[in-house]
Amino acid sequence: MTEDADPNRGSDAATTPESSRFPRLSRVRGSAGIAVSQLSHARGRTVLTVLGITLAVLAATLLAGTGIGVIQTGQQQFDAAGRDVWITGGPVRFSPTGVGGFENSIVDAHGLDAELEAREDVKVVTPMSFQTVYVRSNESDYETLVGVGAPARGGSVQITNGSGFSRPDVHYAGGNYTGPMTHEVVIDQRTAEMMNVSVGDSLYVGGTTGIARENEFTVVGVSPTFSRFLGTPSVVVHLSELQEVTGSTGADTATLMTLTVADGADPEAVAADIQADYPDYDVRTNQEQLTEILRDQAVVMAAGGSLVFLALLAGLALSVNVLLSHVYHQKRELAALKALGTSSSTLSLTLVAQALVLGTFGGLLGVALSFPAAVGLNRLAQLLVGFGDVVVLPRAVLAGGFAIAFVMSLVSSLAVSRQIAGIRPLDHL
Repeated sequence: MTEDADPNRGSDAATTPESSRFPRLSRVRGSAGIAVSQLSHARGRTVLTVLGITLAVLAATLLAGTGIGVIQTGQQQFDAAGRDVWITGGPVRFSPTGVGGFENSIVDAHGLDAELEAREDVKVVTPMSFQTVYVRSNESDYETLVGVGAPARGGSVQITNGSGFSRPDVHYAGGNYTGPMTHEVVIDQRTAEMMNVSVGDSLYVGGTTGIARENEFTVVGVSPTFSRFLGTPSVVVHLSELQEVTGSTGADTATLMTLTVADGADPEAVAADIQADYPDYDVRTNQEQLTEILRDQAVVMAAGGSLVFLALLAGLALSVNVLLSHVYHQKRELAALKALGTSSSTLSLTLVAQALVLGTFGGLLGVALSFPAAVGLNRLAQLLVGFGDVVVLPRAVLAGGFAIAFVMSLVSSLAVSRQIAGIRPLDHL
């Protein structure tokens, strides 16, 4: 006689508790619930840790965004300059005892200009000099600004108001400096606001206040070109006139020279040829000049990297501190759980869940705050140096910032999980 089939046997799988079918999933859910509950109980330490991780993420994203932004902005400024080759006499040095404050290392600038202009592979040569000058208007006191000796005319110079220089540099007069001075000056918008002047008004410019009183210049244009390049308010006059008002006509000095190569010429080949002809000067292409400038700022970038490293250590220390505090204050409870058969791996999983919750909130908050922080820094840069977009935040940078929070969480949980493994129930019960 055969037994009747049990009508409930076929539905055993359907009625089996989920925890029995998926024990690992059940353990993860339980650990996550305990983790959230414990973090909610210690709200002060939890908030402090989230803020620490947020600071670390924010520091990392902003520094990386600044590095990318500086390179992009520098490349854009060099491209906008419309030049192919740069010639310098080495690093610009300060000369505190001399008029103008800068030691310009290119000598016989006008003569070198004529020699380079005669080359078939060179189209345009522009010598430039930078000096500190005293500037005042009829409505303001003297201010020290950067005086630029350069031709503020042509396609590479953007004139937003006025017309720029009406005549070429005639004061040089073949090296005698006996030609008439045009007494024309081009300024940027910040200088115009500082001096409360516009096109047609007068400015007094000189290497000393005495020289400035004797040299009245007329504002003939407003241009952002040179202030963007220098990152500071500036006044632009003809090279020979800047040399005249700063007392540097004897050596005919300049800070640098820029070249536009002839159509079809290779900038790298032209730079190499000029370097061979003038070994005392540094001749670089656009990219090489940008690289050199960034190399000069390596110390600043290293300092920024150190701050990010300290922020990462602070966030990691706060994470470890919160988890260690949890283990210390609940040793009896953890010992009881181990005595009841709860494995160390399950308790460690609770710590991992806590760390991931902290890292997720800290990472998301850090990424979210990166946007308003970048906007604020860009506005500050616009105010101080005349151009924004210094901080850019591509997706890779934001993803990297969040990844930092995730890694910090895992490292902190792994560091503390060994404490749980060392708890002995008999020592605490």
